Amino acid sequence: MIRLLNILAVVALVGAAVYAYSIKYATVFSAEEIVKLKHEIRAKQDRIGMLRAEWAYLVRPERIQALADKLLDLAPIGLAQIVKADDLPAKAPRVDSIGRKLEELGLFEPTSTPKDAKAPAATPAAPAR
Repeated sequence: MIRLLNILAVVALVGAAVYAYSIKYATVFSAEEIVKLKHEIRAKQDRIGMLRAEWAYLVRPERIQALADKLLDLAPIGLAQIVKADDLPAKAPRVDSIGRKLEELGLFEPTSTPKDAKAPAATPAAPAR
């Protein structure tokens, strides 16, 4: 009987050791994954910073002006092109086709409701005693 208890104790001890090592290696694996993700995040942040720097370079006004002069073949502005805002043609009024159709159907006219009809004044009933 004592021999059986010793064997069970050894098996339990080996099982506990296997469980402890599995937890240890799972923890180490998780820690390595965290470090790897932190490195990926840092790499993405560096890439974002580099892209922002490239964008700032690409949208510099003097660079865009040089490209426009080189590629667009624009004529210099003439004095006749400068006008006051009042001299510009007026915008065409916006057409509300649905509203115009409703007007044609007469749906914008006032309608009579029961409130509009003059109802005879109701006499108050005498209080019951």
